[in-house]
This record gives sequence, C-alpha cells and structure tokens, in this order.
Amino acid sequence: VMAEIKYSESDLNEFMELIEDKLEIAREDLDQLQSSLSHKDDNTTEDTSPTFKMMEDGSETMSREETSALAGRQEKFIQNLENALLRIKNKTYGICRVTGKLIPKARLRLVPHATLSMEAKERQ
Repeated sequence: VMAEIKYSESDLNEFMELIEDKLEIAREDLDQLQSSLSHKDDNTTEDTSPTFKMMEDGSETMSREETSALAGRQEKFIQNLENALLRIKNKTYGICRVTGKLIPKARLRLVPHATLSMEAKERQ
C-alpha cells in the first residue's frame, strides 16, 4: 500500500491555524524585543517597556547583545513560520525534504515549521 504523501485539507487547516497563532505571538514578542532595544538607546534610568514572558526572570540584566540575538532568532522563527504557510498553500506542507515521507503530526505540532522528519534529522 502506497503511503499517502500529503496531508488532507482538514489537517492542513489545523496546522495553518496553529502556525497563524504562533506567528501572532512571535510578532508580538519581536515587537517587544525591538522596542526594548530602542529604549536602551535613550539612556533613561527606569525601564518602562513591558517585558514578555520569556524575559521575566532577570530581564533587567539582559544585555543589548542578548536582546539583539533573541530578536534575530525571533525574526528567523517568523520567517520559518511564514515559509510553512507557503508550503501549506502549495500543498507540500509536512513532507520531509530528505525522505519524501510525511513528517508525523506529533512532530509538526511541536515544530510546525519542520521540513525534516526525525529520521532525516538523525542522519545529518
């Protein structure tokens, strides 16, 4: 029996919603990182910008470099999620780019922008 090589519309819709939710949160986080970076330039002693969940502990001690690196990772994450949405539109979503097999749903729920199955990842 040939394995089905693509996800159904309803599966794709589920992943689309998941990714859109993650994108919304990721963009808010990025906005906060960027605004915190721009606030670090104006030399005010009190930090009025709200910090988000990821940074609650010891956020005051987070250096400009760390904040900047986090923002960079966040931008890359957003790009990956946007690419995943494109793959949903092209109906190529969830297919491992190495093995050509479907990436299990459990993995995609954890890493919705994954393009490699664990099998392919372990071979790297």
